[in-house]
Amino acid sequence: MKPFLIQQLERYALRLTELDFLLSREDIMADMTQFLKLSREHAEVSAVASRFARFQQRTADLAAAQAMLDDEDLREMAEEETASASAELQSLEAELQRMLLPKDPDDARPAFVEIRAGTGGDESALFAADLLRMYTRFAESQGWRCEIVSESVSELGGYKEVVVRIEGDQVYGALKFESGGHRVQRVPATETQGRIHTSACTVAVLAEPDEAEAIKINPSDLRIDTYRASGAGGQHINKTDSAVRITHLPTGIVAECQDGRSQHSNKAQALKVLTARIQEKDRAERAAKDAAERKSLIGSGDRSDRIRTYNFPQGRLTDHRINLTLYKLLTIMEGDLQDVVHALQSYEAAEQLAALEIGATA
Repeated sequence: MKPFLIQQLERYALRLTELDFLLSREDIMADMTQFLKLSREHAEVSAVASRFARFQQRTADLAAAQAMLDDEDLREMAEEETASASAELQSLEAELQRMLLPKDPDDARPAFVEIRAGTGGDESALFAADLLRMYTRFAESQGWRCEIVSESVSELGGYKEVVVRIEGDQVYGALKFESGGHRVQRVPATETQGRIHTSACTVAVLAEPDEAEAIKINPSDLRIDTYRASGAGGQHINKTDSAVRITHLPTGIVAECQDGRSQHSNKAQALKVLTARIQEKDRAERAAKDAAERKSLIGSGDRSDRIRTYNFPQGRLTDHRINLTLYKLLTIMEGDLQDVVHALQSYEAAEQLAALEIGATA
């Protein structure tokens, strides 16, 4: 294991000793807020420290086994122990590296996925519908739940814009790298001469804010408009002004919802989307500041970036940020996004590990 990782892990072991002492103090035990905070930290630190202790034990076991290899009577046993300890150490090292990586507290949260048609007219709107299908199919395969928050349907059945809320385990952590420009190359259904067209959509993935930690919005900064919803829903949706549009006046950010049957539920959902967009704006500004130093392509949130190309004639998907090319486009469009998601997560982990090493040597 690299020396800088050993140093990081030794700090965890020291911190565990400090936390054990603090949690035994009567004044800390009497302060429930402080006690709970330290208890949560203790659980996280002890998980790392215990795995590091196991790593140290197996390192000692490996050294002892290797020292016995020259003894003919013990060689067979020593070879078995050497192989066993080496395999476990490799697994422990990978596990400890993952545990040391910075954690995004939003990874476990639900997410809003916004898809907007870009250049390409009707074909772009149809591609937006294909992307929505891809994400909802992927969500179903993960056991997640989806609901349409708002939609603007095109004449040919695609979407000019659609927002879907996805709830489940680690939704934002899996989908956050989807933000950016998605380009498609294919022969549109409306093309009579078989020519390949290029069109594009933008995708933005926003973590749903934690109500306890969400930014506070001044009600006087909001303009709330109601209007008659369009689309499916029967007589009710056509006769009442149940759809809600909320504008945050200081930033000009707008969110709307028309999926619910009541104005109250639509207002609550639109406010969630608005809060997520404001927080994403803050996050993007911080990321842009960091990117000037770090220049990371992953998670930049810049929607103008062309992050991915879907080439239907070649059956090829290419993610330009990590130079990933997969020749199984049709299955990916049916929701088989696992390989793409894992590749992007692995790339981010490698970037974080490299940043940790640079920070340790600075």
